[in-house]
Amino acid sequence: MRAVDLIIKKRDKLELTNEEIGFLVEGYTDGSIPDYQMSAWAMAVLLNGMSAEEITNLTLAMARSGETLDLGQEVYPVVDKHSTGGVGDKTTLTVAPIVAACGLPVGKMSGRGLGFSGGTIDKLESIPGFKTDLTTQQFIEILKEHQIVLTGQSADLAPADGKLYALRDVTGTVQSIPLIASSVMSKKIAAGAHAIVLDVKVGQGAFMKTLDDAKELAHTMVAIGKLSGRKVIAVLSPMDQPLGSAVGNALEVKEAVEMLKGIGPEDYRYHCQHLAAYMLLLGGKAATEEQGLVLAQRAIDNGSALEKFCELVIAQGGDVSYIDDLGKLPKAGIIHTIQAEESGWAAEVNAQEIGESSVILGAGRLKKGDPIDPAVGIMVHVKIGDRVEKGQTLFEVHVNDECKYNEAMVKIKKSVKISNEPVEAPPYFYGVIGL
Repeated sequence: MRAVDLIIKKRDKLELTNEEIGFLVEGYTDGSIPDYQMSAWAMAVLLNGMSAEEITNLTLAMARSGETLDLGQEVYPVVDKHSTGGVGDKTTLTVAPIVAACGLPVGKMSGRGLGFSGGTIDKLESIPGFKTDLTTQQFIEILKEHQIVLTGQSADLAPADGKLYALRDVTGTVQSIPLIASSVMSKKIAAGAHAIVLDVKVGQGAFMKTLDDAKELAHTMVAIGKLSGRKVIAVLSPMDQPLGSAVGNALEVKEAVEMLKGIGPEDYRYHCQHLAAYMLLLGGKAATEEQGLVLAQRAIDNGSALEKFCELVIAQGGDVSYIDDLGKLPKAGIIHTIQAEESGWAAEVNAQEIGESSVILGAGRLKKGDPIDPAVGIMVHVKIGDRVEKGQTLFEVHVNDECKYNEAMVKIKKSVKISNEPVEAPPYFYGVIGL
């Protein structure tokens, strides 16, 4: 069997067998199939798709490419959440402590930034000392002791996906529904969570640009999860504009921690509380969504959610003084403001333009292995539907390089469109699949 033959087969829109998919995954994992061949295969998948059987076989092959955890032997039940990627999406940093504070263990393996979408691990590394490369044994021990663990993808778990995830980021193949579905679910299956809430983004700042595509991805992942014996639901959430206000690693950590204190933008608050409620519902801590919302709010109000986040930081080697005093988090040397050039109503706050601008500033990666500047980013002070007055500050841009700012500024200004007529704000969710 040769990789080139399988690339040609997929290029010609033919279906790969389970054995052929297993050969590709095993070869890419052990290095006998190089990046350039896997890139060609991924592009063929992006262009021609995969059947339901191929996607399931790919998912299971990637899950079996390394260790698979049976967390039921240690902690039960364990819940997880996963976002398909968005701009300003720091939800895990708020939701996981809320759920764990309610007595439901949360074990999560997260990724780094992908394209213009920020990564949870990059955000956590804004906290000095926070260890994001836990071994499997450390993952289990922290989960057992603290009921919460957030780590980068272990080299021992789904290593094929770890390699393919990084490759997709730099080869223009991020948007493939089969590759997204198999990537997400292989990690979830390998990491051993018993119940999973998927946050499937749709819109300008998401990899799924249309609601139909988002629904297809959601149904695909829910089906894979259920076939593997997991409780899975998918929430469809809009990503035409950034979630919350902060875009950029340290800025997002600050906003996430403030939300644990009950302070922050309304769209972000709603998003976090409802995702927490769904996790509590799937994990058996709440009998209804409404009860889950009450439990989530109580964890914020009584301080237990913030306490649990601090416990997590300490358990994973982070300097908790940066959480006690958020002013210690990395800060950019320069802050520029961008004002509205006309009055009216905000008709568009393009999340993709803002996400790409943050990458230009250094908050994300232009190519595989690029360093991240945790201090830079954008504070977005306008939402779709808002009344805007000429001269009003729309953005604060946190930068360390004026040349990068000059390049990013053009895109940031282009991200906002002002209407002479009132504009309706978008919904917080489009629906839930799998309940």
